[in-house]
Amino acid sequence: MSDSTTPLMSLKVLILAGIFLIIVIIIVLLIFLCFRGNRSCKKRKMLPKLHSSGTTPLVSKEIAVVREIDLTRSTEKQTRIEIIEDDGDCPKKEAEMKVEIGVVRKSDVSCGTYMQEDPNIGWGRWYSLKEVENATRGFAEGNVIGEGGYGVVYRGVLEDGSVVAVKNLHNNKGEAEKEFKVEVEAIGKVRHKNLVRLVGYSAEGARRMLVYEYVENGNLEHWLHGNVGPVSPLTWDIRIKIAIGTAKGLSYLHEGLEPKVVHRDIKSSNILLDKNWNAKVSDFGLAKLLGSEKTHVTTRVMGTFGYVSPEYASTGMLNERSDVYSFGVLLMEIITGRSPIDYSKPPGEMNLVDWFKAMVASRRSDELVDPLIEIPPSPRSLKRILLICLRCIDLDVIKRPKMGQIVHMLESDDFPFRSELRTIRDKDSVPSQADVSIKVPYPRKHIEPAEKSMPR
Repeated sequence: MSDSTTPLMSLKVLILAGIFLIIVIIIVLLIFLCFRGNRSCKKRKMLPKLHSSGTTPLVSKEIAVVREIDLTRSTEKQTRIEIIEDDGDCPKKEAEMKVEIGVVRKSDVSCGTYMQEDPNIGWGRWYSLKEVENATRGFAEGNVIGEGGYGVVYRGVLEDGSVVAVKNLHNNKGEAEKEFKVEVEAIGKVRHKNLVRLVGYSAEGARRMLVYEYVENGNLEHWLHGNVGPVSPLTWDIRIKIAIGTAKGLSYLHEGLEPKVVHRDIKSSNILLDKNWNAKVSDFGLAKLLGSEKTHVTTRVMGTFGYVSPEYASTGMLNERSDVYSFGVLLMEIITGRSPIDYSKPPGEMNLVDWFKAMVASRRSDELVDPLIEIPPSPRSLKRILLICLRCIDLDVIKRPKMGQIVHMLESDDFPFRSELRTIRDKDSVPSQADVSIKVPYPRKHIEPAEKSMPR
């Protein structure tokens, strides 16, 4: 009896062990299948979900970087950055900025843009917020080197030891985003010795920062109007060198690029100087692009009072000749040491342009030169610069010279004397008339409005 019971018990144990083994195998299989399912679910979640429109992702701060290979030249690559935004307070829009090697283009602007690093984009490298904070010592006040309506500029030292200038843009009503895009589009690919170079950028969350090369000698406004002592370190020759460098930078923007770039805010504080007094045009936050098929663009009047051309201020019509007018005012500021608008001066001298014209008309050109210049210029050199100033601020826009012509006039020693001598010889004019043509190198009909503004 006991012998028959023992095999039966063994059989039951084997059956139970088999059932337990089968259950364990099933549980292992279920765990494996669940693990695989979770992994594929996570991969699907990482892909951007689209609205019903199929264009705008639900997840903000998203950027798709797509590398495209040119099939005709397999060794060349393009980088396309698509910036797609989503904000409940904004209309559903798609903003796309395409940055290709050799080309910078921008499409519709919307409420906010988010970017991530792609070290191969054509207009500079991407810096993380942490890198920028470390470079500027946490945006320390001691590192502030400039401040304007659009942001604060800090001096920074990167990890490799290179010194840069970091512009931290104010995010007032989207102005940071607007200026960020404008500056990248205007000068992202530009390389010229008289234009400040854009090294890179930082864009995390709502913060926008631009990283520029550091120009060690400050801006022209400081050297013209700051406390520099009884004698200005800016000699006449240095001032002309600064004017020529500025003119060359603007000439490149107007005549060396397509589309051309209209700076729209030429002033002494936007002209930076290196240790050798080489000028570099900076701050392209108000710049406008002007295609070859357009003679002008109509836009909201922006700029600095005293530098803005009359036709732009009254009509909003902007082209490169508006920059020429601003350069003319800047040139007057360089040689006189006076601000375009100075309310501390007597009524007839508050406006630099009106005072300048009145002084030339009354043959008091020598009194225009900055008294802080230790060695005054020769009459020949002074006359050349006066003529260039007056031509730049001509009320007839068509008569204003192009920036390339201005560079030639500034560098040419015989301008305008060769043409004047020929004119005098042809007309055989009397000495008094010749003397008037030299001392007042500008047609009197353009000076009459200034004479009316003179106090009686």
